[in-house]
Amino acid sequence: MKFNNVLVILNPENEKQYALARAVRLVKEQHSENPVKITVFLPVYDLSYEMSALLSSEEREEMHKGVISQRLQQDVLPYINKYADPMIEFQPKVVWNSNEAEALVQELEENTYDLVVKYTKEEASLTSILFTPIDWQLLRKCSTPILMVRDGDWKHQRRILVAVNVSGDEEYHDDFNQQLVSLSIDLADNLERGNIHLVSAYPPTPINMAIDLPEFHSNEYTNSIRGQHLINMKALRQQYGIDEDHTHVLEGFPEEVIPEVADKIGAELVVLGTVGRTGLSAALLGNTAEHVISKLKCNLLAIKPNKENE
Repeated sequence: MKFNNVLVILNPENEKQYALARAVRLVKEQHSENPVKITVFLPVYDLSYEMSALLSSEEREEMHKGVISQRLQQDVLPYINKYADPMIEFQPKVVWNSNEAEALVQELEENTYDLVVKYTKEEASLTSILFTPIDWQLLRKCSTPILMVRDGDWKHQRRILVAVNVSGDEEYHDDFNQQLVSLSIDLADNLERGNIHLVSAYPPTPINMAIDLPEFHSNEYTNSIRGQHLINMKALRQQYGIDEDHTHVLEGFPEEVIPEVADKIGAELVVLGTVGRTGLSAALLGNTAEHVISKLKCNLLAIKPNKENE
């Protein structure tokens, strides 16, 4: 696939705009025939402008416009000028909103994009669980593919790791696996990154089963689960002509296995499916993609299924 309409979220806290740099590089490596549109998006907010009871709604609106204009000139246009390219059509957009996730969701409802690009930094695991960071909100609410970018440059190995579910538990897993692998191969071909790897994790033996059931044979159970995963992985890789040594089936939880394999093979990008959640389960558990983010040392492309199944 080629990205023709990209939304980049600026990070005003950083002087270097890694998300914008990645988006520009992706677009250039596509070698598109027509100019690609990149919308440079920045939500701004200042509580002090909302606290004064002396201002009328019209006066407050004018002050909002003044701040937006100032931030546009200072924080957005310099980067657009820096990355100016005849094959890129930049569109700056600064909006007044106290919630970055809500601002993004509203923008996505009003306009259609192929890709959202955002810089992310590691969060402490305890903080991530108790206080939902903005990245978690975006992964839940953003139906568009979202590229979470780390600092640093693309790796030279040009490897893309695709996380798939080959448990065979649900029929929609097969459809989603094909969506993820097809997209990744298409992306790799367009970007001259043909080095695709697949990874899948199978669950470790439940401790309570081994304790509560004396007749339970944990080794046989584990070998059975692993065997089924290997069979399903083989069918998937053969469907797309992927070499056996580019597939990884390991025991453990996805949030542990995926970063481990990504680090081992030197992946520059992990492609991962994510399903939005709401309510208590989201607040306490989050998605696999959300847990993976803080442990990855490379970029993450999160994709929602065409028809979401939960």
